[in-house]
Amino acid sequence: MQRPEVGDPLGTWRFDGIRPEALREMAIVLDDPNPIHLDADVVVALGLGDRPVNQGPSNVGYVANMLAGLGADATIERLGVRFLANVFAGDVVVAGGTVTGRTDEPDGSARIDCDVWLDVEGGGRALEGVAQVLLPAGAGAGR
Repeated sequence: MQRPEVGDPLGTWRFDGIRPEALREMAIVLDDPNPIHLDADVVVALGLGDRPVNQGPSNVGYVANMLAGLGADATIERLGVRFLANVFAGDVVVAGGTVTGRTDEPDGSARIDCDVWLDVEGGGRALEGVAQVLLPAGAGAGR
């Protein structure tokens, strides 16, 4: 396949329903005992909603999974995001992006700059940001 050009969509990556058990497991992995990830009653008491809140690093990971779809040899060199809204247990999320720049290197590799995002299906944008991905010589878009 051809390498992505400026203006090309990156495609999407969808995660169908965040399980409350996964939030508990991630809280252990991240050593994050914040009760908003574990206890819906705390979330309600804080006025944040009625379901546990997904961890931010997991939300960023969904975007990284989408970028990984550019190919097995692609390297995410930079990823910066801004959190806009919470993602809750049970939500379906979709990550995507658009190529905003491309630099072809003398060795045949290409660096692509991208706007990236994560949306909650039926809701709003949960995060947005920018990324730079290195595609090695001979690598296509992987799609």
